[in-house]
Amino acid sequence: MGLLLIITVSIVAIILSYKLIQRLRFKLPPGPRPLPVVGNLYDVKPVRFRCYSEWAKVYGPIISVWFGSTLNVVVSNTELAKEVLKDRDQQLADRHRTRSAAKFSRDGQDLIWADYGPHYVKVRKVCTLELFTPKRLEGLRPIREDEVTAMVESIFKDCTNPESKNKTLQVRDYLGAVAFNNITRLVFGKRFMNSEGIIDEQGKEFKGIVANGTKIGASLAMAEHIPWLRWMFPLEEEAFAKHAARRDNLTRTIMEEHTAARKKSGGAKQHFVDALLTLQEKYDLSDDTVIGLLWDMITAGMDTTAIAAEWAMAELIKNPRVQQKAQEELDRVVGFERVMSETDFSSLPYLQSVTKEAFRMHPPTPLMLPHKANANVKIGGYDIPKGSNVHVNVWAVANDPAVWKDPEVFRPERFLEEDVDMKGHDYRLLPFGAGRRVCPGAQLGINLVTSMLGHLLHHFVWTPPEGVKAEEIDMAENPGLVAYMRTPVQAVATPRLPSDLYKRVAVDI
Repeated sequence: MGLLLIITVSIVAIILSYKLIQRLRFKLPPGPRPLPVVGNLYDVKPVRFRCYSEWAKVYGPIISVWFGSTLNVVVSNTELAKEVLKDRDQQLADRHRTRSAAKFSRDGQDLIWADYGPHYVKVRKVCTLELFTPKRLEGLRPIREDEVTAMVESIFKDCTNPESKNKTLQVRDYLGAVAFNNITRLVFGKRFMNSEGIIDEQGKEFKGIVANGTKIGASLAMAEHIPWLRWMFPLEEEAFAKHAARRDNLTRTIMEEHTAARKKSGGAKQHFVDALLTLQEKYDLSDDTVIGLLWDMITAGMDTTAIAAEWAMAELIKNPRVQQKAQEELDRVVGFERVMSETDFSSLPYLQSVTKEAFRMHPPTPLMLPHKANANVKIGGYDIPKGSNVHVNVWAVANDPAVWKDPEVFRPERFLEEDVDMKGHDYRLLPFGAGRRVCPGAQLGINLVTSMLGHLLHHFVWTPPEGVKAEEIDMAENPGLVAYMRTPVQAVATPRLPSDLYKRVAVDI
């Protein structure tokens, strides 16, 4: 026991000495004073992006936050975001992988968790030139419109049922179903849920894998930040191995089904699994990389679209003026004799502005994923040592009163007055990131969220539940990497179109 104590104290002393030398050697950004060993872990409030934004008001737009012995640098304004994501992009393009992320990605054999290098460049090229092309997105449009019209039909049935008329609906349930069905069909070419909402066996296994991944990935938090504690919190190697095998078995089964169907029909479909299998030889993609990319798309695309659409609906329910103005535009452009299509978007600038304003006020990943410095670099006049994590607080950037007039007000008109890009070209608005690690599926996400909002507004009037005032809607966030609403938004939906326009437009592609 005495020997163990001596070893532990020695390790702590070495780490503290190293950190002291580092601070003397480098001019680090200011920030809250860290405690020995734990750093600022006990200072950080649960909703981190808001906590960092408050600290930025005290210490400035670039701050140091210590998670144990790991330095995290957080930037919170447009100029510094541009430095990180453009000017110093190459030196900050690596990815910090926790032990669980390393296991899930097989040490960065996918896209999301890969360090910047030949592998990343190759898989990024596959995404940009093959998977997320305008042609493929257009080819998959009928799937998106099928799922959005299925949502409309489901809401119509629930809100016109005589037994539950004027019933309060939990909007998240419907948006989540669209996101789930859309992403599984785009990625795997399979709809796991039937028209009654019953999920088949493969779908249950898929959901089980997603839930299990969240569970085992979240069980290591403290030891991730204090390396010398890891011997006390070892990885559950068996649990991760079982999870990987389960994920791979389902994915390989679906891949084999597609290979057999392709051989039988003689042609490939537009789904991402078919695309990757037909491109595997051309780009020298391993099975691990194909599986990793497929699950990257699920991870990045399933929750984020539903989260963005729910925040937008909450704002529209709180702001009936905006809701009515969007409906007037839809009535003028689409009318009352057909349903909206994505091809109408170019004629619906206000609807597009509603989507953009929702992404500005409520980016689904408000801190993005951290970038990792692969060399010593300077940002904002401060030193960022190699190995540090760098976060861009995209929520703070997009809600900065020095850049945005009345940033706390949901006012889509600001984007009619000035067109601001949100796919990584304008550093005031960065819901999808920018630079080498910008989200390749940004346009797909924008299209789906805009389609959901357009159909929900064209088909229904949305009001708060009886007895609830608009200002009483809880607009707080749940803690986590993605910013769910803390309290799912509830609303009453009232149909506003002829009843024959509430049918699902089903397709099988």
